[in-house]
Amino acid sequence: MPRFALKIEYNGTGFSGWQRQSDQTTVQGEIENALQRLEPDVPSIAAAGRTDAGVHALGQVAHCDMVKDWDPNRLMGALNYHLKAHAISIVACARVAPDWHARFDATERQYRFRLVCRRAPVTHDARLVWQVGHGLDLKAMQDGAAHLIGLHDFTTFRSVMCQSKSPVKTLDEISIVQADYPGGQEFTFFLRARSFLHNQVRSIVGSLERVGAGSWDPDRMRTALEAADRSACGPVCPPQGLYLSHVVYQDDPFIG
Repeated sequence: MPRFALKIEYNGTGFSGWQRQSDQTTVQGEIENALQRLEPDVPSIAAAGRTDAGVHALGQVAHCDMVKDWDPNRLMGALNYHLKAHAISIVACARVAPDWHARFDATERQYRFRLVCRRAPVTHDARLVWQVGHGLDLKAMQDGAAHLIGLHDFTTFRSVMCQSKSPVKTLDEISIVQADYPGGQEFTFFLRARSFLHNQVRSIVGSLERVGAGSWDPDRMRTALEAADRSACGPVCPPQGLYLSHVVYQDDPFIG
């Protein structure tokens, strides 16, 4: 069966996450419904990573197996036609080898998190950012984040429901960018790693917000990490500011 890689963008608002559920609206479920409109016996698709309810994607990647040898652009167009009622878009489609796998062939996942600081409620970015009503100290958050770079036991920043076999992960980057505008600020957090634990990004950003607000000293990020204890984590931030922004492959199927 011909295999195709799909690069997917979606607004996670209103979806119960990525993974298909029999009684909930999910991103995977709607894409599989669209595929079945094209070919009724399409197998389940596989993605580079699952996202929780309310989490967005700019560059999620999945693969699907088809019976017909579709032209990738025609397949992308047909899927987008059947997905037009949903906040899901297939932004690229490519033919890949039969053994290519969206999850297992990925060498890096990249996430971004948007945090807006202002008193007035956001309007255009409602459900697309996490909003707090106080300012944050960029340098303090950067100093706190530096303690997390590298290979560590991230038990503190791991959901109790995480199914990963090990809490040990290598975090390659946490960078934070501040943008000021009249009436507020926006902080964007960029995180890169081969893989992440469940709720790891939201746990880290929630703890760094406490550092930026002055409630935590930057060194508390180090002591929280070394505790390897979930109770040492700060508040887990809400999902609406989180985006799966990019998935890296050694041979990117969407280039060339």
